[in-house]
Amino acid sequence: MDTKKSFARHLRHWEIALLFALAATLAWGAVTERRQDDLAEKTVRLHVIAHSDAAADQEEKLLVRDRVLKMTEEILRSSRNAAEAKEALGRALPEVRQAAEEVLKSTGHGRAVRVLLESTVFPRKSYDGFSLPAGEYLALRVVIGDGNGANWWCVVFPPLCTTAATDLRETAVAAGWDSSDISLITRENEGYVLRFRCIELWESLRLWLGKK
Repeated sequence: MDTKKSFARHLRHWEIALLFALAATLAWGAVTERRQDDLAEKTVRLHVIAHSDAAADQEEKLLVRDRVLKMTEEILRSSRNAAEAKEALGRALPEVRQAAEEVLKSTGHGRAVRVLLESTVFPRKSYDGFSLPAGEYLALRVVIGDGNGANWWCVVFPPLCTTAATDLRETAVAAGWDSSDISLITRENEGYVLRFRCIELWESLRLWLGKK
């Protein structure tokens, strides 16, 4: 009988410990979710998808990318935050599509182009001097032809794709990012990799549960 009581007490201790662990996990998950969401709200990505994986189509993708990057730099020059950037890009969608189609006509293919401004799930991506955690971000998406080829993505707001690594902090601050945002995407301390993994694990769980 004493053995049964002892077992029951140990079981209750394990149940309490598991409940505390679950509560801590949920609390940490909520924090990491807000962290990625906060970063995403301050960011606009560029996503260019090629017609196919053929070498010529991949070259066209890069030509379109270069043209769109140059355009967005001008379009977003006066944007002070992501909300203003979104508004400016929304107005310029027809202009961006026309410019991309002109590039394709110059190559002799003249494929149609779809230009969208929508939320898109991205994997983790490292660039020169910074990385962005996986998650859902607003993106300017340029889909060439069938859109079945390898894609290219970066960040148009803040304009980190066209900014030298040495100027990254200044560019990010000018776009409304704070020190915690910059610390998250750059290797400024030992917690960099751990934070990324926590954010990405929680984001994957959230998407799996359908809680976007």
